Amino acid sequence: MKKTILTLSVIFAFSGIAFADGNAFTPLNFNDTSYGTTTTSSSATTQKGAVNVISDEAVGNGNIQNAIQQLDNAQIDIRNELLNVKTKYADVDAQYKLIKTERATLKKQVRSVEKRIKEIDKAKEKIRKNML
Repeated sequence: MKKTILTLSVIFAFSGIAFADGNAFTPLNFNDTSYGTTTTSSSATTQKGAVNVISDEAVGNGNIQNAIQQLDNAQIDIRNELLNVKTKYADVDAQYKLIKTERATLKKQVRSVEKRIKEIDKAKEKIRKNML
């Protein structure tokens, strides 16, 4: 246990020396036209020294953000189209259910009318038999 505490304290003590300037990572500035570590208008100066800051346009993030924006717009358009299709489907479904119930009631009416016609035919036959 004492060895690990001693080892950790030594690591922490020397880690400050390793990063004396305070920056563990200095990002590079890449332009589309040239490659190198030249300082452009996107560099910032701190108290400890000059640090290059990566701009959005230098790495191509503008194109990526534009592509994401276009995908978002396409997704919104498709969702609007989906809402239109769902509304149309609901209308057609309501019409279908209405027609289906109307068909069922008409079928019952047809059966009842056919049944009445058969009853009348039977009554006519009975009357004819009684006449002879």
